[in-house]
Amino acid sequence: MVTFCTLFDSYYLDKGLTLYRSLESCSDDFKLYIFCFDDKSCEVLKDLQLKHAVIVHHSEIEDEQLLKLKQERSKAEYCWTCTPVVIEYVLNHYGEKNCTYIDADLYFFRNPQILFDEIENVKANVVITEHRFSDSLKDRRLLKRSGKYCVEFNYFDRSENAKEALTWWKERCAEWCFHLYEPERMGDQKYLEKFPKLFKGVHELQHLGGGTAPWNLGQYELETLEKDGPVLKEKKTGKTFPLVFYHFQNIRYLSENMVNVSSGTHSKKTKDAIYRPYLAAIEKSRMELKKYGITFSVKKIYSSNKLIAFLQGNVLRFKVKSLSDVYKLEQFR
Repeated sequence: MVTFCTLFDSYYLDKGLTLYRSLESCSDDFKLYIFCFDDKSCEVLKDLQLKHAVIVHHSEIEDEQLLKLKQERSKAEYCWTCTPVVIEYVLNHYGEKNCTYIDADLYFFRNPQILFDEIENVKANVVITEHRFSDSLKDRRLLKRSGKYCVEFNYFDRSENAKEALTWWKERCAEWCFHLYEPERMGDQKYLEKFPKLFKGVHELQHLGGGTAPWNLGQYELETLEKDGPVLKEKKTGKTFPLVFYHFQNIRYLSENMVNVSSGTHSKKTKDAIYRPYLAAIEKSRMELKKYGITFSVKKIYSSNKLIAFLQGNVLRFKVKSLSDVYKLEQFR
């Protein structure tokens, strides 16, 4: 049994439900703890009676300290603050042997067991996933801003090594967790750079099929499209690998009928193989959620800084780097 946890509110409910459905389509041996950060998402998910999900209301984890931080941070920043909290809660309250945090905007094309085989083989207590930026000037800047590791697929077991790392991370996020770029801090993310230096049992995920995302997709190209999903090839080495999950970050809606996927590649063949199944799945989830009166804003805002929030909601979503990144959604409905 593979144990995951994730967190989101009703604004991300389409993505969270799509994440669950993707896991359900490629595995029947998993459990996903979903921490709902508003009442509506909790109500809807409980009504859907998802077989492999455990639905947890945010009030179950919120103590006096978290409630205070909730007033000081944006919704996204508060969610980032709670990432180590929900992992710890699954391990301690539910007594799971291990727990892997996954972002709500991930989508699994294949059974993730291949990633856990790697973790078991190296006997890891903690697993962190690199952004795998290239060595270009642009990516070196991204590395400096966002950090070497991404909070997207983060494994912790019940060992003392993992407990020390998780407690330290939770304390740092409580102290500071904002959408600001500082030398050693950015949200909950840059703290992970300290893990290999401070703690034992830490492993960097090696399988390229875990952690593929817009910020590294330009390094790969489609090798073949199998029944289970895309097989990609690393341009630099020629190494091929099955895509296990993809992080669909940076998708921005231009309108209710048009989306800018910001894929990071100019290869139409590659992006179609990855993005078309996801967009179809998202539209299916949205149709499923319509009966609950769930609607979604085209604006994506996650900073508590008013200027940055304005740019995110009104400017950045219109930044189109490749015309083939723009998809009309009618074809998926």
